[in-house]
Amino acid sequence: MDDSSTSEKRPQFGNRILENVDEVFKHNAWDNVQWDEDQEKAAKEKVELNSKVTFSEDRLKDLDVNADKHWDAFYDIHQNRFFKDRHWLFTEFPELAPDYTAAPQRVYANDNDNKISEIDKPAVPNTDSKRLIFEIGCGVGNTIFPILQYSTDPNLFIYGCDFSSKAIEIMQQNELYDTKRCNVFVLDATSKEWEVPFEENTLDIIVLIFVLSAIDPSKMQIVINNIYKYLKPGGLVVFRDYGQYDLAQLRFKKGRCISDNFYARGDNTKVYFFTQEEVAKLFKDAGFLEEQNLIDRRLQVNRGKMLTMYRVWIQGKYRKPL
Repeated sequence: MDDSSTSEKRPQFGNRILENVDEVFKHNAWDNVQWDEDQEKAAKEKVELNSKVTFSEDRLKDLDVNADKHWDAFYDIHQNRFFKDRHWLFTEFPELAPDYTAAPQRVYANDNDNKISEIDKPAVPNTDSKRLIFEIGCGVGNTIFPILQYSTDPNLFIYGCDFSSKAIEIMQQNELYDTKRCNVFVLDATSKEWEVPFEENTLDIIVLIFVLSAIDPSKMQIVINNIYKYLKPGGLVVFRDYGQYDLAQLRFKKGRCISDNFYARGDNTKVYFFTQEEVAKLFKDAGFLEEQNLIDRRLQVNRGKMLTMYRVWIQGKYRKPL
């Protein structure tokens, strides 16, 4: 996602704009790419073509009942070679940056009635108290390890969970895993009651990055409601996931659709593609205040093969009221 082939730090979301199409292969990625009507129409038509549901009831049941086994198989194949550490998170979400500090300030957000309200954004962290981060769907540690590597904050402690016991096993075997600074465990985040090693109203930040899309849409609200329960008042959720018409959605063939915008990959893992409105509703229905909801239309470039690939991601920040 970031331009790792250069030494320069990628500008924050929205700042690398392609103004001259002749320069498209100058960088590995361009931000905030505008689609014309023809491109939008073509994407919509492609989704309509691949949206016919052909799975049998037994097949759909297998995808759901054996979801943990499918993810275990995924991590068993890829181990930790499939993923790159998400250093870009520090740019898009500075709240996750090592030893992040911020002075208290007034921010404005929409409440559940879409009225503008004024809330306090607390200083993060307070050097005299623990700073707790929890990542849902931590995989093999590609978000947690970069934070731990660069942070010197003695009060920072990170929790992580994943649906896959294989992913947790791989992460715990990593030489960077330090039980004095982090604790990862297996959790089905769609369970109505979570069994977790922390209390309600205690977490400063919850990370939800390309995870909610793997969950059946009918169970997503359960996850968001539990997130609200365990965040402390004033706590923050950072969110990023697949948007409707992303390249990954357009590449699906007929016969892989489970329901509208929800698909089964060839390895039997599942993926959903969101609209901004759906994301906003999930969080606001749980009681969150919206601080950010962006659609990131990114043009990724393979300069070796001279290919262009259009990605669509939804990025958001949601805060629990004080």
